[in-house]
Amino acid sequence: MTQIRLTRKLILEAPQNVADGTGGFTQSWAVLGTLWGDVAAGSGGETAGVEVTMAAVPYRITVRGAAVGSTARPKPEQRLRDGTRVFTILAVTERDSDGRYLTCFAREEVPA
Repeated sequence: MTQIRLTRKLILEAPQNVADGTGGFTQSWAVLGTLWGDVAAGSGGETAGVEVTMAAVPYRITVRGAAVGSTARPKPEQRLRDGTRVFTILAVTERDSDGRYLTCFAREEVPA
């Protein structure tokens, strides 16, 4: 296993529905905390968006382990933010047998 360097400060966010005042909801993001991570990019590709073509790049983001149920443990549909960059979490698994680290499989989408 390569050495893990948790050098990126990432903000963990969860989706939150907020009433829009007309009987519906809008989605906003609630900050759950800060995690330090090791971000590694995979190979990218293009996907067709609603009105624009999006470039999608898969990432493996390693963070410190956290117990199942802890708010510090990332979950699918949450996201990690690094400034203006947003990484949508698709899946999370333990990186090692001791559970010291977690691997978040994520995707960053940007207009192409």
